[in-house]
Amino acid sequence: MENGVEGDEAVCVLGGFADSDSAESRALIAGLSESHLVDKDREKATERFLFIMDKYQEQPHLLDPHLEWMLNMLLEQIRSEQSPPPLVHLAFKFLYVISKVRGHKIFMQLLPHEVSDVHPVLDLLSRQNPKDHQTWETRYMLLLWLSMTCLIPFDLSRLDGHLTSESGQAREPIMDRILAIAKSYLTVCDSSRDAASILVSKFLTRLDVKQKRLGDFLDWSLTIISCRHMILMYTLLMLTALSPPAPTVLQCLDKRRLAESNQTVLRKLGIKLVQRLGLTLLKPRLAKWRYQRGSRSLAANLSQPTKVTEQAQSKVENGDLEQATQEEDYDIPEEIENVIEQLLVGLKDKETIVRWSAAKGIGRVTGRLPVELADEVVASVLECFSFQETDNAWHGGCLALAELGRRGLLLPSRLPDVVPLILKALMYDEKRGACSVGTNVRDSACYVCWAFARAYDPVELKPFVTQIASALVITTVFDRNVNCRRAASAAFQENVGRQGTFPHGIDILTLADYYAVGNLSNCYQMISVYIASFPEYTKPMIDHLVQLLLLPVLPQLLTMATNMDLHGRHGAILACAEIIYALYKLGSPTDRPVTDFLSAGSVEELKCIHQKVSLCHLCFVSVFAFFCALIEKMSLSRMPFHKDPIIVGWQWLIDDSLKSLHLFSSGARQGIKESAVSALSALCQEYYQVKPDVADPDMQEQLVTQYIAGLRSPEVLTRCGCALALGSLPRFMIRSKLQQILEGLQEICRITQKDVTFAESRKDAATAIAQVYATAGVSTQGSPDSFLCLNNVTKVYGALLDCMNDYTTDSRGDVGSWVREAAMTSLMDVTFLVVASDPELLTPDCERMMCCLAQQAAEKIDRCRAHAGTIFLDLLHSKNPVVPHIPHREELLAIFPVAVPLNWKAPSEAFPHITQLLRLPRYQYHTLLGLTVSVGGLTASTVCFSSQSLFDYLKGIQQDRHMLEQFSATLLQIFRDHLSNDRVFIPLLKMLDQMLARGCFDGFTSEENHMFCIDILALCKEGIKRSKDVEKLRSSFIQTEFFQGEVRKKVLFQLLLLLCHPYPVIRKTTASQVYEMLLMYDDVIDPAVMDEVMTELSDTNWEGDLTMVRSHRNQLCDLLGVQRPTVVAKVTDGQSSAKSGQL
Repeated sequence: MENGVEGDEAVCVLGGFADSDSAESRALIAGLSESHLVDKDREKATERFLFIMDKYQEQPHLLDPHLEWMLNMLLEQIRSEQSPPPLVHLAFKFLYVISKVRGHKIFMQLLPHEVSDVHPVLDLLSRQNPKDHQTWETRYMLLLWLSMTCLIPFDLSRLDGHLTSESGQAREPIMDRILAIAKSYLTVCDSSRDAASILVSKFLTRLDVKQKRLGDFLDWSLTIISCRHMILMYTLLMLTALSPPAPTVLQCLDKRRLAESNQTVLRKLGIKLVQRLGLTLLKPRLAKWRYQRGSRSLAANLSQPTKVTEQAQSKVENGDLEQATQEEDYDIPEEIENVIEQLLVGLKDKETIVRWSAAKGIGRVTGRLPVELADEVVASVLECFSFQETDNAWHGGCLALAELGRRGLLLPSRLPDVVPLILKALMYDEKRGACSVGTNVRDSACYVCWAFARAYDPVELKPFVTQIASALVITTVFDRNVNCRRAASAAFQENVGRQGTFPHGIDILTLADYYAVGNLSNCYQMISVYIASFPEYTKPMIDHLVQLLLLPVLPQLLTMATNMDLHGRHGAILACAEIIYALYKLGSPTDRPVTDFLSAGSVEELKCIHQKVSLCHLCFVSVFAFFCALIEKMSLSRMPFHKDPIIVGWQWLIDDSLKSLHLFSSGARQGIKESAVSALSALCQEYYQVKPDVADPDMQEQLVTQYIAGLRSPEVLTRCGCALALGSLPRFMIRSKLQQILEGLQEICRITQKDVTFAESRKDAATAIAQVYATAGVSTQGSPDSFLCLNNVTKVYGALLDCMNDYTTDSRGDVGSWVREAAMTSLMDVTFLVVASDPELLTPDCERMMCCLAQQAAEKIDRCRAHAGTIFLDLLHSKNPVVPHIPHREELLAIFPVAVPLNWKAPSEAFPHITQLLRLPRYQYHTLLGLTVSVGGLTASTVCFSSQSLFDYLKGIQQDRHMLEQFSATLLQIFRDHLSNDRVFIPLLKMLDQMLARGCFDGFTSEENHMFCIDILALCKEGIKRSKDVEKLRSSFIQTEFFQGEVRKKVLFQLLLLLCHPYPVIRKTTASQVYEMLLMYDDVIDPAVMDEVMTELSDTNWEGDLTMVRSHRNQLCDLLGVQRPTVVAKVTDGQSSAKSGQL
């Protein structure tokens, strides 16, 4: 196998039929006599042979030198009289696999076709059952074989011998037998009918059979043609070379009305049959009047001077055309009109494969017609390009024109009629309800342009170069369908290479290649701007975008913004916004206002456009985002609407957008929210200042109060919108209101019982806190109501750091991670803001922030870990400004060097670095807390790499008693702090179990009654007390049997208590745990009772009735010398109830 590289793709090329494949194939074929006996071996051999052959699907010619020996080996087993039927069928299945890979046309030529083969093949085929679906490969190959044997150059009647058998009964002639078998297989539903059609086509074209049986067979075929016998159509296709029956077949097809059939394949075969019939009715000659560009030989083209080529092309346009017409003048059968009509109808079919077949038929038939009739066909094809026709007709017409042009049948004199229609097809787009059609039309129009580039001399297309080039460029960069853009790019490239007359062709192709036009955003924002810099394309591109030719741009867009077309309205509103802002930037260097570029009427319409659309009641909700974008651009463009009542309407629209987010679809919410917030900021900046940097007090009070009140809305999305609105307010709007805003945002950052699932609002509130203080700025001794200062910095960090503890989960998963990520980003922004002004403000908060980031960087969610790790390193490596007060800075820089990139999303890279933070005392608690949920998690890769890194660290400190005790103390502290937090408690138990199993604490567990062991047991008991969580209870079965001394006996007592737990699964798991413990440690009980205890544990049904289980548990207590648990009386309201002891 050889590997080659072409372009950017690796190409795998086979050098030949590998020796290993050849040897294995030979072994498989030779072993068929044994493998056919067992179904499993038969299936295995077939699958293996199929696997070998499939490797050569792309290069089947490599099998040619080996086909003969494979065929001979298989035929030897088929011909053997000792071969049972299963072996014969298996051999034919192998033959079919070879035929499928190499192709039946090549492979069937190798089949034996001697006279002696006719009768055996025919007899074997006669014995087959057409309804046996397991052996269809046998019938398929036999029909192919028979189609080869019937080509013998002898009259078939010579093979009949005496038609009277020994019993006196007449035998059927071999010609009738073959025809009967072929007819029977033409109506089956498997692949045998394909082989039967090949048999019929070869059999009936024999001279002797044609004279005796062709007429009868055609009558039979035409009689039973129906929707259920499509293969007969294919058979007739094979027979259409026989001219005499063509009119009869054509009349039958007219009666059957195949064009109205619901079956696509039947209509396609009908079109192919009609065009073949048309070809048989016409003389098989090539039209001398056709247009020819140069020679088919590249060497001949290069050797001929340009003038000679031009003279050759002019022949058709001058006297030679008349001479060619006279030579081609002969009678055309009347049936040709019917053929052409059916092909033209096929061009309008609803299926592409039918239209494509009809287009090719048009090209083939037209090539045999005189020039006058061919021109009439072209005129009929051009009638497809009417706006009364459907997109199917346009598509079929384009395909037909491409075929005619490619074959030289579309003379240059027709180009003035054709090119305008092709230009319309390149822009074809028809609305159908909520969607539109026309993609296939535009794609086929690109194909026409591609075909014309290859078919015509540059002189012929020169008058149309500008139009075609502009249309192709527009389709390349502005079409919404990626296939159309790429097709237009390919057509443009073909024209540049073949014609060489397209303006700036090479420069455009360098940027607008096949891959570049795949990105629609890149097409609009980059490629289109570059191409528009060429004057030949500027005006056509602008005209296309605005969809007009003569009228001024903006007034027409304003009209489109209020029409019935929803999509056009959206585009017009956005276009107005961008045009206004572009005019502002154009006039800003000279302080020229936007109104100088606009008429008074346009300004008035822009001001009131949202009111007009609202009066139309046409999906007003769906244009909120576009109106917000328009408001933003007009505010940024400083439109002269100060003190105008329209500002109140704009403010209402923005507020309504933020309050109505829950009414929009989930996909549109984010865009509307961002547009509204951006519009609010621009609106306030321009229209709510009474003088520079001084807010209108009434609007300031109104907006701040309104948005703070919205933070308490029962709608989570309204809270989100109001939070981001507060974050977007300019500095003069939040001055003297900062404390009030912070309290409101801090309030919704807290998790309460009624809004625990409002993670989105907490996320946006955390983002808004950083935005507010980034806008307000830092002043160490400033007022907390106007700046981030000494008096409120701790409160700001406290609110954001509290968000780092949001681990809310719901049906969407860990939605608290959204809040944590937003809080991390806000912490970084606020930190850089503070450090740039007064680094000393960070003194009490920097350590906690870095520890929280280290915890998040050690947790299990890849996205959250990557976000935290990136921010951690950004703060650590920051040099301008340098973040002070980071604990253990030098050690951290040694762990995380600046020059070494780190993929935080990859557990294999992240955790080996994270675990090194355990050596640093200030980071140990939070890092171990984060590692706990990773090591005790569920994701295999995270668990594997985090646990391995943690155990490597513990292995390294085994000899350091002080560090090991410090680590164990931190672990116990995490245990105590999270006894009631299942998110940490359950993974902690799983992690502790792994630590004990790996001997990480052997230094403690080997000592009798070590305090670490006592504390672990006590914390386990406390954590699962009165718990009904099965997962939590099962996680508590950690490796406590490693403990020595009295602790182990206490462990045994607690396990015996759990043997009577109310949950049967816990009782069963406990029994298994006790059994393993006694099996591993024989010093726990007296060896004399060991067998009896083990039998009691293994034979008792611990999932049975609790009363019975309790008796067995008590018996175990007696055998182990452990005090029986006593029933505790629980007194409630003067009544007592018995309850068994629990952990």
